[in-house]
Amino acid sequence: MAIRRRHWAGAAAALALVLPATAGCTSSPDASAKPGGAPTTSGTAATTVARVCAAPADGPGKAPEGAVTVDPKVVGDLAAKTKKSPPNTTFWLRPGTHRLDPDRFAQVIPKKGDRFVGAPGAVLDGGKKNQYAFGGTAADVTISHLTVQGFVAPPDEGVVNHDSGDGWVIEHSTIQRNSGAGLMAGARQQVRANCLRDNGQYGMNAYKSKGRIKGLVVEGNEIVGNNTGDWEKKREGCGCTGGIKFWAVDGADVRGNWVHDNRGTGLWADTNNNDFRIEDNVLEANDGAALIYETSYNAVVRNNTIRRNNWVEGRERADEGDSFPFATVYLSESGGEPRVPARTDKIEIYGNVLEDNWSGITLWENADRFCNSPANTSSGDCTLLVPKTSRCSAPAIAKEPLYSDCRWRTQRVDIHDNRFVLDPKVVKCRTECGRMAVLANYGTYPDWSPYKGEKVAEAITGKQHNRWYDNDYRGPWSFVAHDPSRTLDFKEWQAGPYRQDAGSTLRVRDGD
Repeated sequence: MAIRRRHWAGAAAALALVLPATAGCTSSPDASAKPGGAPTTSGTAATTVARVCAAPADGPGKAPEGAVTVDPKVVGDLAAKTKKSPPNTTFWLRPGTHRLDPDRFAQVIPKKGDRFVGAPGAVLDGGKKNQYAFGGTAADVTISHLTVQGFVAPPDEGVVNHDSGDGWVIEHSTIQRNSGAGLMAGARQQVRANCLRDNGQYGMNAYKSKGRIKGLVVEGNEIVGNNTGDWEKKREGCGCTGGIKFWAVDGADVRGNWVHDNRGTGLWADTNNNDFRIEDNVLEANDGAALIYETSYNAVVRNNTIRRNNWVEGRERADEGDSFPFATVYLSESGGEPRVPARTDKIEIYGNVLEDNWSGITLWENADRFCNSPANTSSGDCTLLVPKTSRCSAPAIAKEPLYSDCRWRTQRVDIHDNRFVLDPKVVKCRTECGRMAVLANYGTYPDWSPYKGEKVAEAITGKQHNRWYDNDYRGPWSFVAHDPSRTLDFKEWQAGPYRQDAGSTLRVRDGD
């Protein structure tokens, strides 16, 4: 849910990098994605990305053998033929614009194993009347080579796989200019080589109303321009926007995507996510953070190129006089936890290039945010270690194991072998935009909280095994430890009591 002021940070952007050619096309990224955003390179990244939106792969020019043909001239033909056909039917949509009946709730309800394949130029258009394109709970549905646009899903709801059916495959499709989310997600869903563009709230909202989403693959997609409705302005602090938002996903592979120019955060994992691998992505020129990992567990973030993110939101905060180190990669109450099964028992961030973002990586804990606290913005959820929120109350919460287990803790985070590049002339900033941080606030609330004072700040800074090492810094970087008031230079950051960035180097050019 929302992370209110001083609880969250940043946005991200990326160097151009070669993505898997799942979309059948690569080309150079737009160097002018943000005004004043002249392209720069670190010497370690390639120069092309998969531009799925510019050249989507064509579907079959004729109906696959045994397929049911859908006629764009007949309004409602797709929904009607789907209803009449048995499970495991393939539907081929002819070239042209297909429409559903004009009723608000008219939609296609697939059966198990159905496949919907678009011919070149096949478009399913909601005409700004229909809320949903594909709904129902049938499993193992495939949608490919189809443009889906013009649907008006309500906030927090989605157009494709509206009811979060399991085992869906959405590939080689363009899902654009819809209200709400372009698509929802169920367990074992695969989202591959799609253009998720200019949707009103999210490109994808990976959320299931009951249970956790187990196993999700998001690969080779272009995710661009989402949150056209600017929902954070409509609902201040809602935490309800981004290129993709993940909720309670257990096991996700997010790789080879180009996530750029979204209004808000690029990728945002919020509330009891676990076991993420975020790798080989380009995260570029998003208004807010490139990546937020919030109240979640166990992840590997590696080999991503992250450039020119958080210029809008970071600068806005600085202009307001806010001293919090709003970052482009932001870990909020998230860490490694061996008791939660995953492919790793840490959060490990390595092999990434971060260039000319508004600040770097911030590790944060809100001392007042824990299970059963009024300051917990995660809709009453508790940690994965304490299933009943009511257990986290006085006096039991003051003793172990509840003292530790009622908190989402930023712990066991390793940040190493990354390159952090900052050119103040590019970002048009010198001090506020070049910070690395590990910190918490002073605990004050509620009255029965056992975490008052500096307990959490001392723990996240020195007791929870959060480490930077073997990184390469270029530019005027500074470091924040313990609380927002404590800013350090590189030597102070490396010295006791913090002893961070052993084996790392910092190079500052004349004039920086």
